Amino acid sequence: MISRRNIRVKVMQSLYTLDALEADLKPGEPAKILQKHLDQTRELFVYLVYMVTEIARYAETDSRLRSSKHLPSQEDLNVNIKLAGNELLWKIMEDPAWAIALGSVKPQHVEGSAELVRKLYLELVESDIYKLYILQDGREKKTEKQIIEYIFTQLMMGSDDFLGHVEEHFSNWDDDAEMVHQLTLQYILKPGNGAFQEMVSKEKREFAFGLLRTVLEKKETNMELIRPRLKNWDAERIAVLDLILLQMGISEFLYFETIPPKVTINEYIDLAKEYSTPQSGQFVNGLLDNIHKDLSSAGKLHKVNFR
Repeated sequence: MISRRNIRVKVMQSLYTLDALEADLKPGEPAKILQKHLDQTRELFVYLVYMVTEIARYAETDSRLRSSKHLPSQEDLNVNIKLAGNELLWKIMEDPAWAIALGSVKPQHVEGSAELVRKLYLELVESDIYKLYILQDGREKKTEKQIIEYIFTQLMMGSDDFLGHVEEHFSNWDDDAEMVHQLTLQYILKPGNGAFQEMVSKEKREFAFGLLRTVLEKKETNMELIRPRLKNWDAERIAVLDLILLQMGISEFLYFETIPPKVTINEYIDLAKEYSTPQSGQFVNGLLDNIHKDLSSAGKLHKVNFR
């Protein structure tokens, strides 16, 4: 499930995109841009699961291709296909939500996927864990999990070729990598847990679109609080992204009553440090902290105790 931090990143990116648009916004366009950012996370998640399944299923493809050679060797005729029958693999393949995700996202159309599946599979069959796996009779839950986990965490995530491929085809990789890594690992080890339907909970979806809408609607109110505090800063050198983060923070102060101000300040300091200039963390910290103190002194903050 997408975290609040990732929600903030996607709202920030949407606002940055909107700021760069020169044409007048069409009704509903901001929401469409945000939804596109959210969809990219789901597409990345689906793709990672897809690659795990394709590598595991390639055992059957390898067997078919080798046995169909003009003069197949004895080894070609006896390729072990145990992995293709892995219990976790088939739980994924039989998950109705997975079938829907495959149909809507179509990860098989990502260029270069087929070649990468073959390459990673050939690396897999040379690994010690794979050789031990196919030697064992029967199917123990522990070993069934271990081989699937190995494919994802070591074979895929440990491959510079695979990581470069994902970075090339998914612009959101840097933003979502850690979170989607956890989502994928949780799903492949426990398929059918509703992960695809619940990428964004109702509460977080309302937060995402509510924050976007509030920043846009309350822009002038937010800027009235920001402008007086820019006197000691070179206005020409203030990053657009910093102003967006400040507006998001003030919007949370004033209009999201269950989010503690300290959480808001810390979140936007971290985002400023990661996504903006070297001075942005200090800049956002100073302004948000002062604005928070002034709003609190004036009795304009109405937070609820949500413990």
